[in-house]
This record gives sequence, C-alpha cells and structure tokens, in this order.
Amino acid sequence: MGQQPKKSSRPLRIPFEGHDIDIRKISPCATRIISTLNQSGHEAYVVGGAVRDLLLDFTPKDFDVVTDATPEQVRRVFRNSRIIGRRFRLVHVYCGGDLVEVSTFRAPHETADTQDRKGRVLRDNTFGSINEDAIRRDFTVNALFYDMRTEEVLDFCGGYEDTRQSVLRIIGAPMQRYREDPVRMLRAIRLSEKLGLTIESKTKAPFKKLAGLLGDVPTARLYDEFIKIIKSGSSASAVEQIVAHGFHAALFKKLGKIAEKSKEGEFLQLVFRKTDERINSEKSISPAFLFAAILWSDVKVKWNYIEGDAKYMGTLARSIDDVCDGMGQTFIPKRLIADVRDIWYLQGRLLARRGKKPAQTLRHARFRAGYDFLELRGFAGEVAEELVEWWRQFQEIPLEDQEAWLERNNAGGSTGTKKRARRRPRKKPSADITAIDE
Repeated sequence: MGQQPKKSSRPLRIPFEGHDIDIRKISPCATRIISTLNQSGHEAYVVGGAVRDLLLDFTPKDFDVVTDATPEQVRRVFRNSRIIGRRFRLVHVYCGGDLVEVSTFRAPHETADTQDRKGRVLRDNTFGSINEDAIRRDFTVNALFYDMRTEEVLDFCGGYEDTRQSVLRIIGAPMQRYREDPVRMLRAIRLSEKLGLTIESKTKAPFKKLAGLLGDVPTARLYDEFIKIIKSGSSASAVEQIVAHGFHAALFKKLGKIAEKSKEGEFLQLVFRKTDERINSEKSISPAFLFAAILWSDVKVKWNYIEGDAKYMGTLARSIDDVCDGMGQTFIPKRLIADVRDIWYLQGRLLARRGKKPAQTLRHARFRAGYDFLELRGFAGEVAEELVEWWRQFQEIPLEDQEAWLERNNAGGSTGTKKRARRRPRKKPSADITAIDE
C-alpha cells in the first residue's frame, strides 16, 4: 500500500458483508443522480469522503458522485444543473434544495503545460478511466467508490485496509503529490484530526520542507481549506499541528504564538476550543467572529485602553483602521472585513452602560457577535466578569422595561441623562468612561 498502482490493476471488491454500509444512508439526491446516469448508459458511483466516512462510522456531510460522463453529457442529462470551475470542471446538480457535485473520471497529470515551474497543477481536465481516477486522488481512504447496483465498495489503492487500521496515506510519491497541490498537506492535518487517523510516516515526512509552497496557493483556496478546518470540530488540535509543521506562515503568522504558551497564544487556543465546542454542539459559527478573534491582539496593542480615557472610542477607531489597512494582505474576503470592524468597535461601545447608550448598542446589527466576543474576552480574563454579566442580563430585558431596569442597574446608580444635559458645553469631560459620548 502507498505505492501507485498500475493503470491496469483491478479493484478489490468488498461486498456488503465486509463494509456494512446501509444503502439507505446515501442521500436521495445522490441516489437519483446515480440511477439516472446508469439508465442513460453511464457508470456512476458515490466516491471519496462519503464512502470513507461511512466506513469509519461518521455521518457524511456531502455525497459526491463520479462518472464516465463528461461535464457536457451530465449537463444534458440533468436540466437543473450547471458546469462550474476552470482548473477542475465539474457539474452541480440540484434536487430541490439539495446539491450534489458530479465529476468526471480524471487521468493522471502528464502534460507539462498543466503545471507551473514548482509542479503545482494549474489545469485538471484530462478525463480517464475509473482506475486512473482512483490513482490521481490524494489519499488512499479518499480513493474508494461505492457501487449502488451491487452494494460493493471498490478499492484500487488499499484505502479499505487503511480505514481498518486508521491510517492516512498519500497515493504515490509524497513530494510530487504535494508539489501538484500543496493544500493536500493542510487537508492531511484536517482529516487526521477530525477522523482520528494517524498520518503515515512517509506521508508526513516532507511537510516542513514543503511548507513554503502554501505561499503560492491562491488565497481563495487557502480560505476554503481554513474554514473547513474551523468547521471540523477539531480545530484546536489541528491548528497546533499546523503550527508544528510551519504551515501557519501561509495562514496567520500570529498562530505561532500558540507554541510560545504566551497570553496571546492562550487566547488563541481558547478561541479554537470554544469554536470546537460550538461545532460539536451543532451550533453555527461566524468566520468574521473567528478572524476578529485571531487579529484582536493587534487592535488591543494599538488601542492600549486605559480606564478613564476620555477619547477611548476615537483611539479604538484609529486602531481598527490601522489593522484593517493590513488585512488586504491576508486571505480574509473583503466582504467579511466590515463585520470584523463592527465586532471590534462594539468592544468600546459595550463599556458604556449609562443613558441611552446601552439601548442603542443593543440595536446594533452585530450586537450578538460583539457580546459573544466580550464574553470570550471575559473567559480570557481581559474584561471583568461583572461587565459581561451586566450585558447578559440587559439584553434579556423587554424593550418597555429597559429604562426602569437601567435606573436600577446602571454602573453608577443613575442613568446620567439629565445631568449631562445641564453641563456646560466646554466643561472638561468626566473621567468616568461610561458617561462619555462616543
């Protein structure tokens, strides 16, 4: 196992008794697509991660289909579909609200003009046979096919045995495969931590030497893979491995703080642990929230908030501007930067608990994310638990009762609204940050 099979090799066929995959666990959309392609005279199989997860007793999130039909042929069979991709053309087939990706059997990369000077594959649309498709996949456990007609698992590369042994093994020569697609190294970390697989020694050996190749990967692909890591439910351990192998330089250099056991590193570890808790509790996460947490230390250092600073909001706004100016050099999509800014800005607004400010803050579109971020900072000991608890209570108060509640529970014992109205315009601002206008 682990060696590239010959193109003429025949698959190991594992009958139902050997894999126990219940055909009813295959999504109805994938089932219908395969059945329709078979009736149209084409081969079609469930492939990759779905088969792997079913063998490992995980619930697949997606069911991908592979076929000998070209994208154009698939498009003609299914009217409710569209061809996507340039580097890797495939078809999205829709069944109501469900979506299944259908790809065509691929052949190995043999033409020089499909790769850059470092060996990274630029185009991958050379079609082939099922055994060629298996050979060109990344890991043995992902090169498994499920035939719904016979209820057999087809294994060309030893992936079935590797699932039995909980091993993650790359197909072919590791150095060559990572040069073709450096993201495979990140994927290896994600799959091993998520599925409890041990990365085989030869598969892991080139990691540190080739980590720099990730710097040439398009930012959109890095973003997609990073989000998959975050949503894996095991991001805390995965990020530790990413740092250990030097992959973090292509993502966020500051993740290296995790290995230093510094306060910033402890905060980052807390971020990923809390993210895993949400994912494993089947709760949603916000990428903007995560990026705000990862880069928060940059804002905090520039802000350097001191209690009683009359201009604390202006200082915070300038700090946010400075940090956001550098975010264009990361893989964070521009569409998320506005949300990141709001979460940071709310950290200042949440300090004000008098007058009309709390009610105004509560109506902010990103209040919940801002409060959750404040709570995270409370866990880390950055802000007082009393502040977090105050806002936890206030957001639960009905609108009509908020004013009375503030009279009883504001930080200084008074809303302060009338007193501020009688102040002279040029009077020196109070040292109490809760009484200062933004």
